[in-house]
Amino acid sequence: MRLLGPRRALPALICLGALLAAPASPPPAGAAPPPLRVPAVAGVAPLRVPAVAGAAAVRAPGFAGVAAVRAPASAADSAVRLQALLAQHSVLAADLMRSRIRGDADFVQAANSALGRNTEAMTALMRELFGAAMVRRFGPMWSEHVVELVAYASAVAAQDEPARDHAREELSEYEEELSAFFAGASHGRLSTATAHHALDRHVRHLTGQADAYAAGDYVTADRMSREGYEHMYDVGRTLADALLAPRDRAALREPVWRLRSRLGELLAEHVVLVEDATRAAVTNTPDFAAAGQMINANTRDLTAAMDTLFGGPAARRFQQVWGYHVEQLVGYAAATAGGDQAGREQATGHLGDYEQRMGALLSDITGKRMTAAELSAAFRTHDEMLLRHADAYAARDYATAHQVALATYEHGFAMARDLADAFGATVAARLPVGGAQTGYGGLARPGG
Repeated sequence: MRLLGPRRALPALICLGALLAAPASPPPAGAAPPPLRVPAVAGVAPLRVPAVAGAAAVRAPGFAGVAAVRAPASAADSAVRLQALLAQHSVLAADLMRSRIRGDADFVQAANSALGRNTEAMTALMRELFGAAMVRRFGPMWSEHVVELVAYASAVAAQDEPARDHAREELSEYEEELSAFFAGASHGRLSTATAHHALDRHVRHLTGQADAYAAGDYVTADRMSREGYEHMYDVGRTLADALLAPRDRAALREPVWRLRSRLGELLAEHVVLVEDATRAAVTNTPDFAAAGQMINANTRDLTAAMDTLFGGPAARRFQQVWGYHVEQLVGYAAATAGGDQAGREQATGHLGDYEQRMGALLSDITGKRMTAAELSAAFRTHDEMLLRHADAYAARDYATAHQVALATYEHGFAMARDLADAFGATVAARLPVGGAQTGYGGLARPGG
């Protein structure tokens, strides 16, 4: 798969107990598999497929019976959950804003419902972590912030500059209120200025991507949306570090937590970006090429993380197999759009081959700490969920598409947790005695 788009700075491996500052080197460009190629399908109605019935149908295990949606077992787990929900908020808000701009009323309704569920989940988590008093103040402010983001998109769609300016002014007010709120709740660990800067960047990412999307500049829109996801994931770490009790904050500096957090970010982002690309493929919309660039950038980040942990040869093997996997997922969506049942079955068959290959690869590089069978089963679940999303979207069953998307996002974090445990143990085994106490393969952002 050809790797396109800007490369994000990648965290470094803690080797021999020392955190290196330099980012990992990507594998040689010549090792990449062929570029993503998906046929354009013009003027063909989406193929109708059965809807996925019920939440239980889309909740699936990670590895060896680990539930995709875990009850937070510790403050450290809850911190990752906060990161996940804030990043998901950015994704869902961008989806809702874009659907407003397109005038897609059915998608607007489903996206609004998904964003509402995200807000409810975030509010519940904050209540659990920080108490009911904090949530009583946070909930209304956050909800109004969402309302004004939608108002901004509606104004952009209507080309109503006064309404757009008014929405931006309202958003600025909520930035100030939320900044003061978070700074106060941190008892001095987070300054108002730092909180305001973070929230202002969040709003700028979302309003900027909406402006670019309305102008047909899909590369810029998708780049800003991806940056917004990454930024809010980081904000989750910042808030957890500022608001948790000191005894809980220490866990956020443990290498294994940093590794879980980083892998979760990348795997969940993969889910989001594949869903974006398959939506564009099943509807043959002009933003498909831009979506493909973002998938390539995520693949490069995942590959560089594998390089950091296991070295160049393993990373190149991973890149080839993973890129093939992405190509088949998007090919399935294109075949669905064209009513090409043979193409759908071919892509599904190729995915089965990928799942076996990826299971064998990861089992091998982790010294059999996870079996090829359980790894293959988990990746099969991952793929099946993404295919269900494509089917539901093609059938314009947007409520089911969002339901499946939310479950698949959660599943990405369950996979990341189990992979991080196996990856960390593998790297730890290569370090001198005591190395695991100072760091054994944790991933950290430069300067983090």
